[in-house]
Amino acid sequence: MQPETAGLLWDAHEATRLIAEFVSDKSWTDYATDAMLRSAVERQFQIIGEALNRISRLDPATARRIPDLPRIVAFRNVLVHGYAMIDDETVWEVATVRSVDLAQDLRRLLSESGD
Repeated sequence: MQPETAGLLWDAHEATRLIAEFVSDKSWTDYATDAMLRSAVERQFQIIGEALNRISRLDPATARRIPDLPRIVAFRNVLVHGYAMIDDETVWEVATVRSVDLAQDLRRLLSESGD
């Protein structure tokens, strides 16, 4: 693992932790009606996507160990560049379901790096 990779993994993992914190005890209706909550969650997904994109260029071997990395980076790109096409229901589903698996994968990689 490249030296810089651990820091990027930490950034991405911290963002998954924050997403979990933000959506904890929230419902779909809470999310759909709270612009600040949606913005906060989307920002953390942007951080995840950017960190993983950097890992893919810096450390391809580690990047290959992150399931769905290209889709995660593409999701980030939609949030940043295709903001008019954001599907809040998709973001909610990723925040409440899929990011849990990503957090586990990132935690595993971080433990292997010694950080």
